[in-house]
Amino acid sequence: MCLTEAVYQELKILWDYMRLDMELRPADCIIGFGCINDTIPVRCAQLYRDGYAPRVLFTGGLGRNTLGRWTQTEAERFAAIAVRQGVPETAILLEDRSTNSAENILFTREKLERAGLARGRLICVHKPFMTRRLYAAMKVYWPEADAIFTSPQITLEEHIHNSMDQGLTEQSAVDIIVGDFQRMEVYARKGYQIPQEIPPRAWEAFHSLVRGGCTSELVEPVL
Repeated sequence: MCLTEAVYQELKILWDYMRLDMELRPADCIIGFGCINDTIPVRCAQLYRDGYAPRVLFTGGLGRNTLGRWTQTEAERFAAIAVRQGVPETAILLEDRSTNSAENILFTREKLERAGLARGRLICVHKPFMTRRLYAAMKVYWPEADAIFTSPQITLEEHIHNSMDQGLTEQSAVDIIVGDFQRMEVYARKGYQIPQEIPPRAWEAFHSLVRGGCTSELVEPVL
């Protein structure tokens, strides 16, 4: 990585706080949440092959990091990867209209209700640093869901390299993590997710990264 050791250490504090990997249990459906990182369908395929659920749903149209970069929707791209990883097409459901996390959840809920799977147990797969925020958003938009949250079992370094392989710059990959950390507080304040306790050291790391110029993905100015 080209990141300085100081920047890496501050970013790792945010990464560790935002990552939420729960104990896995058998479920009725695995949900892969759309984004630019193709480690998600690989993780979903692994969980399917390991027998954790008989169905996989991929959700995502084109969002803030894929619109203008991909021609396939996130759901379609992830499904194709999962098929190559051994998931039969007959086991895959697609939700390809959503453009943000709230729509991911709401449109997936509708899709699973039509398939008779909405009341079953779900395994929700997202980027490591998105799992806590997804958990908090699910509590608002689908509070009764019986959901387990997990992510690709990768390191921060591996995530950044994967993001760069998908066409992002290293700086953009870092800024996305910083911006999603800020969303933990901003979106809770706006009612988009339930509040989560944020350790003071995580706030210190966030402000250090913002002072260092990691600002392109912020949703509010930092005073």
